[in-house]
Amino acid sequence: MTDTKPSCLAESLNGALHELMDADDSIVIVGQDIGRLGGVFRVTKGLQERFGQGRVRDAILAESSIVGQAIGMSLSGLKPVCEIQFEGFIYPAMNQIITQAAKMMTRWNDGFALNLVIRVPVGGGIRAVEHHSESNEAYFAHTPGLHVAFPSSPTDAAAMLKHSASLGSPVIFYEPKRLYWKRRQQPRELVEPASPLSARIVRRGSDITVVCFGAIVEEVLAAADRVASTADVEVVDLRWVAPMDIDTVLESVARTGRLLVVHEAVGFAGVGAEVVATVAEHGSHHLKAPMRRLGAPRRIYPPADYEKHYLIGIPEIVGAIEEMCA
Repeated sequence: MTDTKPSCLAESLNGALHELMDADDSIVIVGQDIGRLGGVFRVTKGLQERFGQGRVRDAILAESSIVGQAIGMSLSGLKPVCEIQFEGFIYPAMNQIITQAAKMMTRWNDGFALNLVIRVPVGGGIRAVEHHSESNEAYFAHTPGLHVAFPSSPTDAAAMLKHSASLGSPVIFYEPKRLYWKRRQQPRELVEPASPLSARIVRRGSDITVVCFGAIVEEVLAAADRVASTADVEVVDLRWVAPMDIDTVLESVARTGRLLVVHEAVGFAGVGAEVVATVAEHGSHHLKAPMRRLGAPRRIYPPADYEKHYLIGIPEIVGAIEEMCA
């Protein structure tokens, strides 16, 4: 079966937040302009009207304050869901996230839960200005104590957000901006993941495994269709960057013998490097050809008129697949 249902990420997340808040009075939402405005991308539209200002709280323009007060809320028994307006604005809260939230449970011998979800719009392709189009997931994937979610479809986004709210530990929840209001997605196979934290195989194939996550899954699936007459591509959507389901990747590589990793973030020291290194350590005997990564160059994200020359697109993915399967 394939999933062709028209939907969009923003509405899916909004519905999930409604359901979570309906079911649990301890869930509160905090962030800049998330109340009356409904958020920059309208993901929280209607929530303040439904649940009131006490549970949907507009914050001051200070990310350190947003995350800091959310940590305090969690320690007091609430279950906060924060919103950072853009991924490039998260850096003022790095101390609260990495020094405090990620370590608190271990500091007290896991004697309590720290319910904290930090929603982060992420990535390019929306013609935004500086600090509005980054992909900085590797910072948080490297940090013990954090879960890092990175959905690529409305269905997964809702399910993963609900699971994040139930984990009892801090989650960085990335939301690809260019998918927020995209209503037509590439068809996907409905292969259920083994667990809520597992990767998902969204296309079955026999010639090459392409691992990806987030918005670029759309480009990978389109590229797989384009080369279908010459290469049978299996596409693995990681879904969670940390913890990473490497078992699904290894099982796929064992079937295909080839591995390409594609992500929107800078290639140097990115998530793709971790995937390739782990397969080299544990699955190199399955390989028929050298592994490859496709990622952005190590330079600052360019102004809007030049982002099409920076982002990884379908032609680059097609070219890599064809070269590897030749």
